[in-house]
Amino acid sequence: MQTLGILELNSIAAGVEAGDAMLKAAYTKLVTARPVCPGKYIIMVSGDTAGVTASIEAGKAAAGQNLVDSIVIPSLDDQVFPALACAVVPEQKEAVGVVETFSLVAAVFAADAAVKAAGVDLIEIRLGTGLGGKSFVTMVGGTSEVKASVSAAKNCDEVQGMIVKTVVIPSLHPDMFKAIL
Repeated sequence: MQTLGILELNSIAAGVEAGDAMLKAAYTKLVTARPVCPGKYIIMVSGDTAGVTASIEAGKAAAGQNLVDSIVIPSLDDQVFPALACAVVPEQKEAVGVVETFSLVAAVFAADAAVKAAGVDLIEIRLGTGLGGKSFVTMVGGTSEVKASVSAAKNCDEVQGMIVKTVVIPSLHPDMFKAIL
């Protein structure tokens, strides 16, 4: 498990500047730095907790009023990185859960909380691109596990006020399952 830090800004130019400050502040690995819609910019770094925390603090200082949200998640669950990269192709299981958020950062926090709460498999953490600034997390598992995970995701303190909607769908139609992959 690694530590993940994320900065979400409402300016692309400020995002590039904050990303530079983050990487110069401490030894961390750049996971991604890119524009997302609508006109937001996201920077993700990983590494040890101290380095990630220092990077995020430097990025927040550089971002100033352009900061939308930020997080540092120590001991990130191993399923989160592949789900961020959309590199998971699970088999269809008993139920599917979807957590939709207003914030990119909230989606990552929700995903980590969900997967730590019960035995579910993350499918994807979609961050803002083509979504009008929203994000969502999809997961599969047994119905009771998906319900527990979705509940944990929407009730964690870090995402309060940022949840758009959550659903748990038992026996998702196979064509819809293919559509969400």
